[in-house]
Amino acid sequence: MNSSITIHIFYTGTNGSARDFAREMTESGLVDRIRAEEGNLGYAYYYPAQDPETVLLIDRWRDQGAIDAHHKSDMMDAIAQLRKKYHLKMRVERFRDAD
Repeated sequence: MNSSITIHIFYTGTNGSARDFAREMTESGLVDRIRAEEGNLGYAYYYPAQDPETVLLIDRWRDQGAIDAHHKSDMMDAIAQLRKKYHLKMRVERFRDAD
């Protein structure tokens, strides 16, 4: 049985750039497109109270195949361009949910 996979991505910038990134991702429709992808089980941004320069994305997928398909999509180029635009650093944590 395949377990779902949850990914935490911490985007860190300066002068509110991480929040601006999340806002543009949402307002541009990219977030809705990602949520509509086959195998996406959740995609949401959170703001850590102790770090106003970081945004946490919790991204959940049905399996590795769904993640692989997402990584091959044209959306990845758009996300990379926005990360570059806002000069963000990224840290990733990955979790496989228990069966």
